[in-house]
Formats: sequence, C-alpha cells, structure tokens
Amino acid sequence: MAVTLTPAALERARQFLAREPQALGLRFGVRRTGCSGLAYVVEVAAENLPGDTVVEAGGLKVFIDPASLPHVEGTEIDFQRRGLNQEFVFRNPQATGACGCGESFTTRSDLPA
Repeated sequence: MAVTLTPAALERARQFLAREPQALGLRFGVRRTGCSGLAYVVEVAAENLPGDTVVEAGGLKVFIDPASLPHVEGTEIDFQRRGLNQEFVFRNPQATGACGCGESFTTRSDLPA
C-alpha cells in the first residue's frame, strides 16, 4: 500500500519532473520540525538510495527512505488549487495530531510505547 497519488497529484508531479530530465521520480518523506514534530518533504529523486521503498503510481516512481516509511505508510497525496493557492495535500492515516498552523504533525510511531 505504501503511498498513493490522486490523478491531480500525478499530473502536477509530472509537470514538475518534466523540468528535471535527470529525475528518477519523487522523493517523499518526513523531517523533524515544528511544534508537533514532523513535516512532509517532497522533492526530486536523483537516485535510489539503499533501503528506499519504491512505489509506482501511474508510471511515476515515488522513493521513500526507511526512516520515513512508518510515518507515511498509507498516505494519499493530492494536489489542490484554491483561488490563487495551490499545494500538495496529504491524507495520512498514521497522523495522530497536528499543530495549529498545519506545518507539522505527529504519528503513531511518535507516541510512547
């Protein structure tokens, strides 16, 4: 299951990657930041790193590093336009909370055992 992309997200990702001919696909993961702990990272994947999980969606490869995978497993990535704003939107079943500004979130993996 790993990660899925909606048709709108696939279209936007393809447009983005068309400007990067050396790109293998997208790299999707998380980094520690903000008041809740994690923030999403979406960038061009220039290489397949050791341990990466590679998910194919509509012919597009999404590379996920092993440390991020437990935090993003099952996430649906969408792309939405609202007036002048446009952004990737993440529907993550692992998310258990988010900060008020929406910049960061926590997951089940962050909770104490």
